[in-house]
Amino acid sequence: MNSYLAALFTFIILLAFLRLMYFLAQHGFIKNTLSRALIYIGTGSIFVLCWLMYPDVQNGRWLAALVPLAAIIYFALIGTGIIRDEAAVKAMTLTGNRREMLYGPILYSIVLIAMTVIYWKDSLYGLPALTILCGGVGSAELFGLRHVSSRLPWSPGKSIARAGCVFMGGWLMSMLVLEIFILLGFFSGPLSRFFLPITWIALTAAVVDVLPLRELDTLIVPIVCVLIGYLVF
Repeated sequence: MNSYLAALFTFIILLAFLRLMYFLAQHGFIKNTLSRALIYIGTGSIFVLCWLMYPDVQNGRWLAALVPLAAIIYFALIGTGIIRDEAAVKAMTLTGNRREMLYGPILYSIVLIAMTVIYWKDSLYGLPALTILCGGVGSAELFGLRHVSSRLPWSPGKSIARAGCVFMGGWLMSMLVLEIFILLGFFSGPLSRFFLPITWIALTAAVVDVLPLRELDTLIVPIVCVLIGYLVF
């Protein structure tokens, strides 16, 4: 597919997904905690899979990066109050404060841009970092925060359940996406050769995530995943 057309489709697909989440949260079909988690999981995984539409040309990664860049601009406009989008605020924040849009969503989009521009679709360093971030941390938002037991003394907002969600969610998402990339010829199989490396990366991500990093875990987790990737691949 033409790179410009692929970027357009990526934008349309992600926009449609986000507006669906916004609609469901605003009208009370799902809680904001659920919509936030689904957005975390869905946007990253959909964006990575959209890479498959781009041809192997130099400008592909840069055009793909324009999509999360547009998201950053939009989230910044909402967070600063320049534009109003109550549906987005309700779906993507925990407290309903529009200023939350300036932290987690923007940091997440920055990671999407960095991994796209630096590593792109043929890299075994950036791809697991993104899939573990969206699948692992997203699953933790979905399940881990509901467990009030086994809170960690050094990080009261985190729990053992959350760490388990980061590990399992990240591992499963990574293996699923890698299998798709293997089937399409981007990496050589079999999938089993990735079991141990991805296990080490996901385990490290789980440990890092339960540190008292607040919103910075969105940045620190993928950076650590990339560093471990250099060691295990």
